[in-house]
Amino acid sequence: MSVPSGLFFRPPIRCPITPPSPPYSPPRAGFSWRDVPTRYPVDHLAQLPHRQRAAAAPLPRVQHDFTPLPRKAEAIRRERQAAVKRSFQRAWKSYETHAWKKDELAPLSGTSKTTFGGWGATLVDNLDTLLIMGLQPEFERAVAAIMDTDFRPESASQSTLNLFEITIRYLGGFLSAYDLTDCRDTRLLDIAVRLGDMIYASFDTPTRMPITRWNPHAAISAAESTTPADQDRHQQFAAENGIIAELASSSLEFTRLSQLTGDMRYYDAISRITDALDAQQSQTLIPGLWPVGIDVATPDLTTGTTFSFGAMADSAFEYLGKTHQLLAGSTTQYKRLYERAMSAGIDHLLFRPRTPDNADILIPGTARASPKGDTITRDNAGEHLTCFVGGMYALGGKLFNNDTHVELGRKLTDGCVWLYRHSPTGIMPESFALQACPSFDECDFPSSSSSSSSGKNKKKNNNHFTSVRDKRYALRPEAIESVFYLYRITGDESYRDDAWEMFTAIDELTRTPYANAALLDVTGTTFSFTDDDSGDDGGNPPQQDSMESFWMAETLKYFYLVFSEPDVLSLDEFVFNTEAHPFRL
Repeated sequence: MSVPSGLFFRPPIRCPITPPSPPYSPPRAGFSWRDVPTRYPVDHLAQLPHRQRAAAAPLPRVQHDFTPLPRKAEAIRRERQAAVKRSFQRAWKSYETHAWKKDELAPLSGTSKTTFGGWGATLVDNLDTLLIMGLQPEFERAVAAIMDTDFRPESASQSTLNLFEITIRYLGGFLSAYDLTDCRDTRLLDIAVRLGDMIYASFDTPTRMPITRWNPHAAISAAESTTPADQDRHQQFAAENGIIAELASSSLEFTRLSQLTGDMRYYDAISRITDALDAQQSQTLIPGLWPVGIDVATPDLTTGTTFSFGAMADSAFEYLGKTHQLLAGSTTQYKRLYERAMSAGIDHLLFRPRTPDNADILIPGTARASPKGDTITRDNAGEHLTCFVGGMYALGGKLFNNDTHVELGRKLTDGCVWLYRHSPTGIMPESFALQACPSFDECDFPSSSSSSSSGKNKKKNNNHFTSVRDKRYALRPEAIESVFYLYRITGDESYRDDAWEMFTAIDELTRTPYANAALLDVTGTTFSFTDDDSGDDGGNPPQQDSMESFWMAETLKYFYLVFSEPDVLSLDEFVFNTEAHPFRL
């Protein structure tokens, strides 16, 4: 089915306003996870709340009311957007040529990698990006290439699947592409349902909590066993030592799948997780926050001692405000969860770093509680992964009429921009530690540390860090993600300039003969790097033969959208999952 380019930006829209009844069921041919027997069936399914309840009190407007740019500024915007698109097209062409239907392109060797199931992670992750950029022939080739995928166990490239990654990259990719065709291309919904049924099978446990690292072969063997002993031998269980992000990062995808199909199994599955989050949020060692490490099987979310918005926790918090928005505010549960978590985050995670220029910025750190919860200490360490937090606070601030959160979102986003700008390479490292001010107020930078200047002819350095724990740049999107949100929410054109500065640094230093590669060191401490008027760069950061699917699916998409017309994927019409896949509101 051919979908006209740009159609998803214009009415009429065919996506259902209310879930279909009876539920949509895709054509059945060949293997289907729906045919696999369930050991722990559900007696009663939770139902999506009625959108009519929210109609009387619509959500506040999120996006800034933009006016047309002056002619010169508009020309610059178009030039910059075109540059981002060229970078994407170059990488996509290499993927088609050297890694077609594989999970990743290896950007230095020109070979391929199979890392997330083997079903073409880069291909599926970028279906919506192809549509957004108007690359219709490439989109049609990509859809045709994956239509025969049925997700039977033997088709998986790994024996154990990381279902968090499968959900956000694959299921999110299919659902978003379907939404962007105005729900016309049912091929995409059909394959989303096939994948959703596979993921749903991982919830077949005594507590209906998911097996986040799941073996599909064992699942089939257990279902086909003829004796209780054989069933027990193959039975899988949810992890007793799991992580919060893998448990609590499917509410957007499964909610949207139920909205589009009317099949409440998916919404019921994540509702049980959300109810557990709600019931235990005030019982943790830092009330309001869930720890990184949790017992998924029970579930017990209360005993972990490490708390963060970063790795292994991030999207569990990101999805609170976003799921509230996807549900049109028709339930107060996600609002309550968001407000408790963000308040605790302000008290225990955010800090103002000491900087040479006394920049009014914030960084999220990590909190550690004693086993009894009587003492809480903060590790003033930052991660590139936590750069999404600025967008999270700003979006939540608009959704819940909280101007303080919008301002915090600005300072958090400005913090990541500052770290990019003051890096010797113009790119911030993966993880690092900083000195913290006693409060969010201005404080002095130690006089013993030399200044890191952003002046054009002055060498930048790393003296604002107390340590750099991981010097890499993995082509991550989180900083430009928050820049995108703050631009769309505030209308501040300086964020477009920040984005361009970031893009030019990244594209120049990561470029390879095929596409773009991760960098092993952006600090200049293992190689000689200067960026001045002499024209001698002194050597570039060493590259790694890695380009995860999120480089094109998230990083380049957010750069492209920063330079798009603001009504393209308006934040009042779409909500983005943690892999930058927009779902229609």
